[in-house]
Amino acid sequence: MTALAKVLLVDDEREFVVILTQRLTKRNYSVTFALSGKDALAHLEEDKEIEVVILDAKMPVLDGIETLKQIRKKWPLVEVIMLTGHSTLDYAINAIKIGAYDYLLKPIEMEQLTSKIEKAAGRKRHRDKLILEVYMAPYLTRREQEEQIAKILDPGTKP
Repeated sequence: MTALAKVLLVDDEREFVVILTQRLTKRNYSVTFALSGKDALAHLEEDKEIEVVILDAKMPVLDGIETLKQIRKKWPLVEVIMLTGHSTLDYAINAIKIGAYDYLLKPIEMEQLTSKIEKAAGRKRHRDKLILEVYMAPYLTRREQEEQIAKILDPGTKP
């Protein structure tokens, strides 16, 4: 069975990360985690299939906003959902302006989080598809494009 989305969970609270990873994995998400912003950037560098990053706002050294800025710069199509237990409205507005898909407060209901992940992953897939269509248009028929895009974006699918 194909995962609903490939997620990178970033939070400096190990216990929270482990529990949320287990809960999302049980719901058929492919989840990896990082305990710092720096580690998150390394994961993104290594794994080009990550669709959604769930990013804690408050972390030591490289905080959520700085991590978000670097993600936007290097991986602009990856969607980022900010998640925090303590923040201000100004901080949330700034995160959205920088490019966060959404900003959620802990504790969060799993249904709300999974809904946001699915919408964010859908948005990323849609953008990926549009980019591929633009690049393929001069070379392939519409049918050939659809077949190739299906192979690229979901290798487990048979066109």
